[in-house]
Amino acid sequence: MPGMWWVVGAALVVALVSAYLLWTAGRVDRLQSRAELAARALDAHLLRRAAAAAVLAERRYGVELYSAARIALDVGPDEREAAENDLTRQLRAVRLDPTDPDCEAVIAASRRLALARQVHTDLVRDARTARSRPLVRLLRMGRRHEWPRYFDIDDPTLVAAADVPAG
Repeated sequence: MPGMWWVVGAALVVALVSAYLLWTAGRVDRLQSRAELAARALDAHLLRRAAAAAVLAERRYGVELYSAARIALDVGPDEREAAENDLTRQLRAVRLDPTDPDCEAVIAASRRLALARQVHTDLVRDARTARSRPLVRLLRMGRRHEWPRYFDIDDPTLVAAADVPAG
């Protein structure tokens, strides 16, 4: 009967290792999926801010802001970061009146975008960390998904004219 305990012990070790590997694979997959969902949410917030900026520019601020907003709306994925940074610079160059509903829409969209960007950055970092672990790389647990990418843009938070301290 002493040989039987080795079999039971080996089966127990195999079961524990298998459970750990399944849990790890599930965690990598969940983190990757959450990062992808955050990327889609970030994209939606980018589009909302660009659309609000286009409306604002059309009504008040003119060609440069409108052009930057249209480019941000129409640009492909490869040029997206540069277009969004340009739109942020254009928005910072105008004096936003918080009592104007169009300005308030842009300010609110920029705040939501800043939050979405932070959530996306955190989830991408977590997914990349999980996928970088040696066991995960060795067993190629993340191969079903693309490597998560950061979206590197300037802080999109805008300051309204009333929020700027005097002199």
